[in-house]
Amino acid sequence: MPLNSVNTNQSAMIALQSLDATNSMLRVVQKQVSTGFRVADAVDDGAAYAIAQGIRSTVGALTSANQQLGNAQGLLGTTMSGLNNISNTMTSMRNVLVKLSDSSVTAADRTNYTAQYTSMLANVQTFIQDANYDGKTLIGNLAGSNGTFGRVAVARNESGSSYGIATFSGSAMYGSIGFTALQLAGASTVAALITATGTFLNNFNNVSTALNSVGSETNYVNNQVSYNSNKIDSLNNGIGSLVDADLAKEAAQLQSLQIRQQLGTQSLSIANQAPAALLDRKST
Repeated sequence: MPLNSVNTNQSAMIALQSLDATNSMLRVVQKQVSTGFRVADAVDDGAAYAIAQGIRSTVGALTSANQQLGNAQGLLGTTMSGLNNISNTMTSMRNVLVKLSDSSVTAADRTNYTAQYTSMLANVQTFIQDANYDGKTLIGNLAGSNGTFGRVAVARNESGSSYGIATFSGSAMYGSIGFTALQLAGASTVAALITATGTFLNNFNNVSTALNSVGSETNYVNNQVSYNSNKIDSLNNGIGSLVDADLAKEAAQLQSLQIRQQLGTQSLSIANQAPAALLDRKST
């Protein structure tokens, strides 16, 4: 037989326990819906949160590495542009030297060709001086250069491992092809400069070798940026699987718990009225 008491309302206690449980579940679901995370902090799941924080740290480090590699891309692009212009100009300079190697060229024409060569040499000088990015240059420290010359070691991954980008001594090359009018005056002297082992052709080949190196370095950096980006995507997907909430499921659960909360509140209200019913019964 149920106990009728004004001191102990068993029905109200059961209703309150049920309502408390519903409210607890509702708080969890509301937090997931509002944050979008199943694990928003260490309170939700300490182990999962710790793992997620470690992965987030790796993602941040990789993002920083890609920023540094982006600077390297800019430096390599500027270097490639400078070397291309130097190579193209030296091709034209070689054509002039071929003309100067012809002994039948008149003195007046030789003077004009020499002036033409000197003008193109000045272009080479500006290409070396201006091939800088963010205050750095890989081409040379020719007087008037507006970037610090030197090898660059750029962070390539989350561990800070570096990739070295080599330099090309454009200053030395410029000095080697800065022939004087006297050196260009004799046809046989000029011819020696453009033989397979000649000074000019050696320097031209050195520029071509530098172009190949910069091209390879550019491909490496581009591939590393792409790899890091793919790795970041994979890590973010892993974090999502670990801590993200299933919002469609939680939204449905939220609606269900809100209804349960309303019913629980009504049930508690009815249970709380039971002691008063004893007074009504006594009065009858």
